[in-house]
Amino acid sequence: MMQTPNLSISERRADILKRIGKAAQKSERVLETITLTAVSKVQSDDRVDEMLKTGQKIFGENRVQEAQERWTQRKEIHSDLELRLIGPLQTNKVEAAVQLFDVIETLDRPKLAEHLARAIKKNGKTPEIFVQVNTGEEEQKAGVKPSELDTFLKLATENFGLKISGLMCIPPADEPAGPHFALLRKLAAKNSIEKLSMGMSEDFETAIAFGATHVRVGSALFGDRENK
Repeated sequence: MMQTPNLSISERRADILKRIGKAAQKSERVLETITLTAVSKVQSDDRVDEMLKTGQKIFGENRVQEAQERWTQRKEIHSDLELRLIGPLQTNKVEAAVQLFDVIETLDRPKLAEHLARAIKKNGKTPEIFVQVNTGEEEQKAGVKPSELDTFLKLATENFGLKISGLMCIPPADEPAGPHFALLRKLAAKNSIEKLSMGMSEDFETAIAFGATHVRVGSALFGDRENK
């Protein structure tokens, strides 16, 4: 990854957008089909506010409670924000997640699908939903196994009435990301799913080459995590 230790947040964002543009051009992709999600988890409020000043409107958070504390008031000020839940979702946090987030990327089990359907009906708010796929079939990682995805999608849509907008994956840290991105693209095409959330700071350009529509970038945008 290109090292930019001395750049400001606005300069970092400009650099990432430039790299996204180059990756899109190289892959003969339409730039407007690729969305940058700024991963704001663990970042300070000062850094988040600085990122907001750059015009960034789409942010990813890992935990519902932290997102509530950070974004509830900011969403009232910035009505055009899009919040995406990119971390695991516990069933007891589903209603709060549906109320706050515009996109939930981490549907990964039938019980969660049931709770999401119930919360959506109760709140009258329908966030976009992505299914997380465990492309590496790692025991410690959440996500639907590739071999079980077709069945899970049928369950989520037919039994619980959910509309699935996309697929998401986090490749194993010790393996090349490309084959995992290729697998996710294949699974999406098989199920007529258009949106793919894949690629992070280290590999978003590779993800774009394999069809990512949403890339999740944290440290390359905000800089190294601050000591607390």
